Amino acid sequence: MPLRRIPLVTGEYYHLLNRGTGGIPIFQNKRDYERFVLSLIFYQTPSPPMRFAVFLIQSIQKRKEILRSIITSSQNQVEIIAYCLLPNHFHLLLKQTKEGGIETFLRWATNSYSRYFNTKYQRRGTLFEGRFKAIRVETDEQMLHLSRYIHLNPYSSYIVKTLNQLETYPYSSLPEYLQRKSEEICHKEIILSQFKTIEDYKNFVFNQADYQRKLER
Repeated sequence: MPLRRIPLVTGEYYHLLNRGTGGIPIFQNKRDYERFVLSLIFYQTPSPPMRFAVFLIQSIQKRKEILRSIITSSQNQVEIIAYCLLPNHFHLLLKQTKEGGIETFLRWATNSYSRYFNTKYQRRGTLFEGRFKAIRVETDEQMLHLSRYIHLNPYSSYIVKTLNQLETYPYSSLPEYLQRKSEEICHKEIILSQFKTIEDYKNFVFNQADYQRKLER
């Protein structure tokens, strides 16, 4: 495997993305999206408490307890800042908190999901399009614009038609940022601390929506 052009440095933030090989859909229904989100939460830890397959057969309450302990742990290999899943690709904004953390995290999460997907849909071969792309975030301004870009993706891609639908799009961290979700996955402080109110952040995102959709088109 060739060396990565952009080194992944501990303590730094990165925009990570990958898509289905040949542009194929990698999420075909609600269960697929939810399964991938679970893997993103579970594999943040470098020392999972059990195999993911064993985790999945636990009671709902037990799974919630395990996920909460992972989310709140200070020993994770990455921190999730923002995310968005679309039918044929995903975007993540992560902070690497341990050496090699991003590589390990994404390898575990995507390999686990690929096995699930290939078994469910009776297919073989690679699901994701090669190595994930990584872009280093170098400034606070870039971080803000990137979070907006990620959160607007369902709208600019016409997955949702209106901003009201975008506000509650379930496979994105935007509803969490806007306090439309009770579950908290993301480390939002680095973004929201730059705004006086959550409504200010919402306006920051939504005011760019039609322009980003035009660029996408």
